[in-house]
Amino acid sequence: MKQYLRPVQKAYAGLAPRERVLVSIVGVLAAFAVVWLGGVSPLLASGDRAEERVTAAEQRLQVMKRLRREYDEVSQRLQSVEARIRESGRGNLRTDLERLAKQANVKIESMEPQSSLSNETYREAKVEVTLKEVGLSETVRYLHEIESSQRVLSVKALRMRSRTGSRSDPGANLLDVTFTVSSFQPK
Repeated sequence: MKQYLRPVQKAYAGLAPRERVLVSIVGVLAAFAVVWLGGVSPLLASGDRAEERVTAAEQRLQVMKRLRREYDEVSQRLQSVEARIRESGRGNLRTDLERLAKQANVKIESMEPQSSLSNETYREAKVEVTLKEVGLSETVRYLHEIESSQRVLSVKALRMRSRTGSRSDPGANLLDVTFTVSSFQPK
């Protein structure tokens, strides 16, 4: 190493005092640039990247916590529904719908059984219910009776069509309503 420094030392010794100061300042600046570019700058950049990774990881953790809470809520609701299905016992869906219609003071026009997908845990029964020339309040009352029934019943595919008047009251605002009701029983 000394053999490389000797020519540099000789050249430096041969410089005038002002030139030595100038070369020393340039040397210090060059050394500072080498240290900055070679060591400090990469460390700062890796620190910034580490902070970004930490921030991203914290965001992912928050998302995972939220998803876990949502999963737990859905799981609890599912367990509640499954318990209601097991406790509700067995019964005839059409009979239950007729009884609920009497409670809501609604006349059912027709009930047609529908095919349903099979499930390994539960058997689903589906019926399409048609109501003709009913008022909105009666329809809402009937749907509420179905949804709040002891038995687990689910209203699906609700269609309403307005009908102005009937034979007995031409000025009445009535509805034709069709919907599907599903019930579930354990296999």
